[in-house]
Amino acid sequence: MNLRNIAVIAHVDHGKTTLIDVLLRQSGTFRTNQAVAERAMDSNDLERERGITILAKCTSIVWEGTRINIVDTPGHADFGGEVERILGMVDGVLMLVDAAEGPLPQTKFVLGKALAKGLKPIVVINKVDRPDARAEEVHLEIFDLFAAMDANEEQLNFPTLYASAKQGWAAQELTDERKDMNPLFQLIVKHVPPPTVVSDGPAAMLATILEYDNYLGRILTGRVQQGRMKPGMPIKTLDRDGNIVEQGRLTKLLAFRGLDRVPVDEAEAGDIVAVAGLAESTVAHTICDPLVMEPLKANPVDPPTLAVTFSVNDSPLAGLDGDKVTSRMLRARLLREGEGNVAISVKETDRKDSFEVAGRGELQLGVLIEQMRREGYELQISRPRVLFRHDETTKQLLEPIEEVVIDVDAPYSGSVIEKMSQRKAELVEMRPSGGGKERLRFLAPSRGLIGYHGEFLTDTRGTGIMNRVYHSYGPHRGEIGRRRNGVLISTEPGKAVAYALWYIEERGVIFIDPGMDVYKGMIIGENSRDADLDVNPLKTKQLTNIRTTSKDEAIRLTPPRKLTLEQAIAYIGDDELVEVTPNAIRLRKRFLEPHERKRAARAAE
Repeated sequence: MNLRNIAVIAHVDHGKTTLIDVLLRQSGTFRTNQAVAERAMDSNDLERERGITILAKCTSIVWEGTRINIVDTPGHADFGGEVERILGMVDGVLMLVDAAEGPLPQTKFVLGKALAKGLKPIVVINKVDRPDARAEEVHLEIFDLFAAMDANEEQLNFPTLYASAKQGWAAQELTDERKDMNPLFQLIVKHVPPPTVVSDGPAAMLATILEYDNYLGRILTGRVQQGRMKPGMPIKTLDRDGNIVEQGRLTKLLAFRGLDRVPVDEAEAGDIVAVAGLAESTVAHTICDPLVMEPLKANPVDPPTLAVTFSVNDSPLAGLDGDKVTSRMLRARLLREGEGNVAISVKETDRKDSFEVAGRGELQLGVLIEQMRREGYELQISRPRVLFRHDETTKQLLEPIEEVVIDVDAPYSGSVIEKMSQRKAELVEMRPSGGGKERLRFLAPSRGLIGYHGEFLTDTRGTGIMNRVYHSYGPHRGEIGRRRNGVLISTEPGKAVAYALWYIEERGVIFIDPGMDVYKGMIIGENSRDADLDVNPLKTKQLTNIRTTSKDEAIRLTPPRKLTLEQAIAYIGDDELVEVTPNAIRLRKRFLEPHERKRAARAAE
């Protein structure tokens, strides 16, 4: 059978997963009456809730005698590590671009990776049915982007289709009949080359994706680069340096058929398959016949730029929610994540109960923490910090810089520029983007963007769109102002009382509801001034014989400000922690006792 391997790449929310839904349906992979969830490839609970792809996934369709293996890749910059690995096992890419938004930072990021690998993309301008679509203009922007990314002549001569994945059609010209996805199927078969592999010789494949299955254990997915693989054959695994990791037999060989993984008797060179039965092998390892001596080349991944410290929950309320509370369990879970996710690195710290986890951004680390709390873990998280470098020649301190593209209503652009300049961002470009909106492009230090997104949405009344992607390491840009307000700290353990919170409200903004469990050293609100303030949320009204209208009026509390996980992590200071359990997100001081906090502050000075 003819074979094609492609990846679908795009900026977040430009329609990759919806497009694959349509391709699965129109290729006959699903039965006509089969009930299939929308965005079928987003199988993870978090992916469905957030509406984004987090993990790369494979599927396979057959169209007119050609099997097309398709990999759905994440669109968010924080999960760029997934995209980089996937491009190594495909021979072509479909690059989706929104017909209204045009190419955005992540489009540029994934395109750069694809062009560097010598792939020749097919461009699909999606969502041309949008009322604000500007397909022709976007087509020119894409060509300019290819040219700016040093595409060669073959790559610059990219084929383009106009499409609406939602309506289920693609066409070569905007004036063509809008019927189905056949023009896209035809273009894939014609434009994407068959796999260039060695069909004979001993079998070898490079592991690209690692997953866990309750029944099969560790499952490694990759493309067979040479030879043929069969269940039961003896195999060994080589690391990047050619050292043997383990030896054994291939217990299960699975191929992708639609959304399912099905056992097969044989896989030939060029096919994307999954194997089970290996206990220690991981991503970037070569799974091969015992006769193979050299590992297959694995491409290095861009380094992490942000780190947080994960530690065991030691608050007074520890152990009440979760069932995974020990440092041994935390260590095993984080090391397992580091094995399968090449964009995350895990290091042990001097303290045995804490670990430094470095990743690409706040969202990626936030997703990991959210997954762990749903699995029953209790943990504490420090404030994120960026990973600095030193230039060996100039001895200059370098920090990660991000490219930030902001689409905002014109009246709010001044406020955004002011806030970004306070965070040491450099305005690179400002131009109208139609519909009374302006597009602003900045180069900003990663540390200046920590915690800014919530403030940005407030400043733009929720209408602004901010996209960011790692750009490079650049010279340190100096001191950036921190959170100006202090916090309200509980002095007593127990359940918060409405009467006490009513009085504390005068001091600032409350984060908790009456009746919530609190403990000494827990942060229950934000002070209106710049200093921390100790308050008693348990104080009750004194019972006396005197009754006055003012004393006995009904207590009306302002609804508390509830912080999401990402907001909480971005909010805390260096001397504070976020306590995360399956049912709660709490803020606390690192040192719960006031005298310990004073001693630590003096030592820091």
